[in-house]
Amino acid sequence: MKITRLPDVQPRPGRSVAVGTFDGVHLGHRRVIAGSDSVLTFEPHPVSVVSPQHTPRLLTTLARKAELIEGLGVDELIVIPFDREFASRSADEFIGDVLVGALGAGEVAIGENFRFGHRAQGSPDLLMADARFSTVVHPLLEVDGEVVSSSHIRGLLLAGEVGTANRLLGTPFQLIGEVRHGDRRGRELGFPTANLIPDEALACPGHGVYACLADGRPAAVSIGVRPTFDTGRGELIEAYILDFDGDLYGSQLRLEFLQRLRGERRFEEPEGLIEQMHLDVERTRAIVAGA
Repeated sequence: MKITRLPDVQPRPGRSVAVGTFDGVHLGHRRVIAGSDSVLTFEPHPVSVVSPQHTPRLLTTLARKAELIEGLGVDELIVIPFDREFASRSADEFIGDVLVGALGAGEVAIGENFRFGHRAQGSPDLLMADARFSTVVHPLLEVDGEVVSSSHIRGLLLAGEVGTANRLLGTPFQLIGEVRHGDRRGRELGFPTANLIPDEALACPGHGVYACLADGRPAAVSIGVRPTFDTGRGELIEAYILDFDGDLYGSQLRLEFLQRLRGERRFEEPEGLIEQMHLDVERTRAIVAGA
């Protein structure tokens, strides 16, 4: 898949383009994108520019978004470098300069809640009224009576409900980060971990222990503040990778969250924690085997 910044894009008459922020590339987004040869998106998230105090924690980095979109068979991802200057463009300018002029769009696909242009004044009706291209407006997708949305998925992750979040995403939620040195206590307890510090700009599952895949290997992953030891070092992601004793320090580790095992707990004695970790490992092994 070709990735192009908007200033460098070449118009292609008849282009079929899906337009949206597409954070998470969830099932609703996939319905909008299906059948389009191009996807037009924004980087950074428009809210971070027009209303920074309301910036959401993102489900996907741009690299992860591109990876997911490529898997949908899209030929070209066009990225708008979103800034205050672009945010000041009117809805008519967005249509004329971007969709028609820069892209040569013949068909535009959007979700029913898509808004665009200065102060979000552009609506699906405005696009549908333009005779220079056809517009397909997809209704919001519902699963089990609930609307599939990025904000809803963020809430599910924060609550630790990664199984439900994954079902709405259409793929396991992932975090990618640089491995820091593991805490010596983990090695002393017999469970050496690869540690990552959460990126505050990205969504992260709530505190607890999860069955995951770490670069494809089964892993029991703890997210929290390690209350048993009162380290005071803030939130940390600790991945114990089953049947692996290599050194991952400094490398990028990809975690795929499959299922929540339990909440974060304080143990009075290390022996209690060790016993619980053995149980976590066995449950992780079973979950991965059945995935």
